[in-house]
Amino acid sequence: MEAAGPLSVPVMGDPGGVRHTGLDPESEQWVRALESKGRPYEEACTRLHAVLLRIARFEIGRRATHDVAGPERDDLAHQAAADALLAITRKIGQFRGESKFTTWAFKFVVFEVSTKLGRHFWRTPGVTLDNEEWERLPDRFGLDPGAETEARELLADLRAAVDEVLTDHQRRVFVALVVNGVPLDALVDRLGTNRNAVYKTMFDARSRLRARLTDLGYLPTSTSRPS
Repeated sequence: MEAAGPLSVPVMGDPGGVRHTGLDPESEQWVRALESKGRPYEEACTRLHAVLLRIARFEIGRRATHDVAGPERDDLAHQAAADALLAITRKIGQFRGESKFTTWAFKFVVFEVSTKLGRHFWRTPGVTLDNEEWERLPDRFGLDPGAETEARELLADLRAAVDEVLTDHQRRVFVALVVNGVPLDALVDRLGTNRNAVYKTMFDARSRLRARLTDLGYLPTSTSRPS
């Protein structure tokens, strides 16, 4: 049986009409205000939007590449904050108090930032998942030009390993992220998945590639090498 959420009991003189027991005081204030009407509701939305906008700006600054800057970056932050606020007000009745209200609310704006950054990337003309830029890999990793021969051998063996030991899905994810430099949020958007699933795919792919490169002598043998 599913555990019951916080109880709601009438509160005399409370404009929200109910008090949610089991919530911390700050969360209770947010919930009561967002379940109310009129001025208390509008003021709560204004305050919450300001908080969400700060989080959106921070997340975009942390994740975005150089192609998202200036007014365009701020516009994405406002879009993310506005859409997150709309989702929160629609789903406020689903808040069960397992975490603080702000923690719960921040998940909405982080999701919106991820979605909008992902979609923004694919608006660039000519960007697809089909391109494979293996020749740019040495520059991307800052390999020493003086070791060009060794680098070419390593890249050739790495490319062969990608083709031979990875599944089709693992190969697609690895090439997109590592070879082509596709941002994580953009890949998540294009694959219709989530960040955790991509992390898991990359972990499995790297484990397989590490094992192959270890067998070829590029990496030291480890007793704890993933199978």
